[in-house]
Amino acid sequence: MATRATPCLSRFNPHFTQNVIDAMGPKTGPRTRQVLGCLIKHVHDFAREVELTTDEWMMGVRFLNAVGQISDAKRNEGQRISDVLGLESLVDEIEHKLATETDEIPTSSTILGPFWSPNAPFRDNGDSIIMSPHKGQVSLMRGRVMDFVTKKPVAGAVVDIWQASSNGKYDFQDPENQVDNNLRGKFRTDGEGLYSLYCLHPTPYSLPTDGPAGVLLNLMDRHPMRPAHIHLMVGHDNYKPVTNQIFPKDDPYLESDTVFAVKDDLVVDFHPLEGDQNAKLGLEYDILLVPRD
Repeated sequence: MATRATPCLSRFNPHFTQNVIDAMGPKTGPRTRQVLGCLIKHVHDFAREVELTTDEWMMGVRFLNAVGQISDAKRNEGQRISDVLGLESLVDEIEHKLATETDEIPTSSTILGPFWSPNAPFRDNGDSIIMSPHKGQVSLMRGRVMDFVTKKPVAGAVVDIWQASSNGKYDFQDPENQVDNNLRGKFRTDGEGLYSLYCLHPTPYSLPTDGPAGVLLNLMDRHPMRPAHIHLMVGHDNYKPVTNQIFPKDDPYLESDTVFAVKDDLVVDFHPLEGDQNAKLGLEYDILLVPRD
């Protein structure tokens, strides 16, 4: 399909955008003025660059309306659109960029996604987060939370973990098959910084395609699949929290994650586990936290 030639921007009113920005009143906060000013400038530049038509603008309005109309307490379509466009992953990179004087890096962060719950219960180390029937492979996951600077163990850190079941759905998406807080739990590290738990080897799944995110993916000729992953949120009062996802190294969607969340150091290796009657696979995953100061 042929594209329009880049327009000569000077033939449009050169003062219009600045007039819109200057319309903000004196009570607008400095950061609000900076963020909205940049947003207005880039949106206006985009409209001029592609010579957006009235029909195309209205199509965008209807699309945004549909995003809000399909969203509810269990479905955040606006966040999903941000994920499909790579925006949440980019914001995560911006916010968590950390310069160090060595070649080492702390445990990487990545996007939270729309499925975290504040209601996950605390469980004892060695407990299982598997509460409902499934067709997955039970895995023993364990590791140590350590100080990035000293490499000493961090006792009392909270490891909050959640994942989809073997059918690719989270508990609140799937009340017919899963009880509340299935495949969710918080674990507190012991005096040696150790945590351990039983979970499932994760399963790839598709983003819902029955709403605007599906329309957008179809327009861009992209698949909706997420690689298999386990969500983690790790925190301690004295350290900067880390929110990430870890991915099995043999997953077919690592290179084409539809929300662009995969990072090299978040790819992990599940290995055969012997001598454990409760699990067939094992995963060792250590976490490095950066001190708040």
